[in-house]
Amino acid sequence: MTTTHAHRIPEPPTSEARQRLPVLPLLALTTAAFLAILTEALPAGVLPEMAAGLSVSESAAGQTLTVYAIATGLSAIPVVAATASWPRRRLMLTAVLTFAVANLVTAVSDSYPLTMAFRLLAGIAAAVVWAGLVAYARRLAPPHLQGRAIALTMAGIPLALSLGIPLGTFLGDAFGWRLTFGMIAAVSALLAVWIRATVPEFPGEARGQSEPILKALSVPGVVPVLFTVAAYVLAHNIFYTYIATFLAANGMDAQRNVVLLVFGIASVASIVATGALVDRRLRLLTILSTALFLVAAALLTVLAGNPFALYLAIVLWGLGWGGAATLLQTAVTDAGGDRAQPLLVTTWNSFMAAGGAVGGLMLSGLGAASFPWGVVALMVPVVLVVLAARKRGFPAARPGL
Repeated sequence: MTTTHAHRIPEPPTSEARQRLPVLPLLALTTAAFLAILTEALPAGVLPEMAAGLSVSESAAGQTLTVYAIATGLSAIPVVAATASWPRRRLMLTAVLTFAVANLVTAVSDSYPLTMAFRLLAGIAAAVVWAGLVAYARRLAPPHLQGRAIALTMAGIPLALSLGIPLGTFLGDAFGWRLTFGMIAAVSALLAVWIRATVPEFPGEARGQSEPILKALSVPGVVPVLFTVAAYVLAHNIFYTYIATFLAANGMDAQRNVVLLVFGIASVASIVATGALVDRRLRLLTILSTALFLVAAALLTVLAGNPFALYLAIVLWGLGWGGAATLLQTAVTDAGGDRAQPLLVTTWNSFMAAGGAVGGLMLSGLGAASFPWGVVALMVPVVLVVLAARKRGFPAARPGL
């Protein structure tokens, strides 16, 4: 049974205007991705101050990140199914306005349970954003530029991690964590105005016309992509969550900020290159992305104490990881259509959350030196699956082009 394109977005008109990227609406979507990541991760940068403000331990304050990630992972499939008939812009506006309210409540609340409740709501809103961004980007762009549109939209992720979180942490130190969350709430409200003004409305699916989301698992190519997502994201988050611990174990603790900056720059370079080439070289880029991370981890298994080798590995890791979201979002949608997106969101967030837990077990049982070995063990099968999925999942020629 061939249902690969059953849920692909209709091709846009072929007028001259629609042969170019609609940059302004796409940048609004990029900002939505940026705010989703910033809302999720900012507590990590202001954790001691936030804990004091809520009169809880730092461990309890850290659960503001956990509840967000879990809510995103668990709600993606049921929420997307329940809102399939909603107009698309209305759905995106609802999610962005939820960010605004949740961050405003976080900024003013002295109640830990209230803050956690609105963090959970923000996580559900993030599930809506992640499940809808790629579909919107594809719908806005002409077919031959859809990969580039996805890359531009997904650029919000590395920008939030490499620039947004450090800036938010700096503002939290300078002006207080509450004001920082208040500023994010204000930006979210302004983004809602931007989306309303520039992003066109598209209808949802007719009631009763949408197929069950889990049916996408039966489409050839979807399972190899989801396996790649699961193992790749788990490997990345095991290492990234405990990068400070790993650096300290290798005498590089004083270089932590520089290492993270180098990683961020390499990630941004990767997403720029991915955006330029993804429409024509999806398979090649995915092979390079996974192989670069594997090589980086292999270097660190034996040469982590060598500063040159460590920085080289960090650069290779950033170059591999930066474009991964774009590549895997594009691949899963090419394989299974828009209905596969909630599966990717669930898989991504579930294994992102698992990274911290698995890494903690590795650290307590085997020590920080085990991290690169764990990454190698996960990435070898990933590279093999990507190489093997040459017909379905990661084909040389993207379908529909």
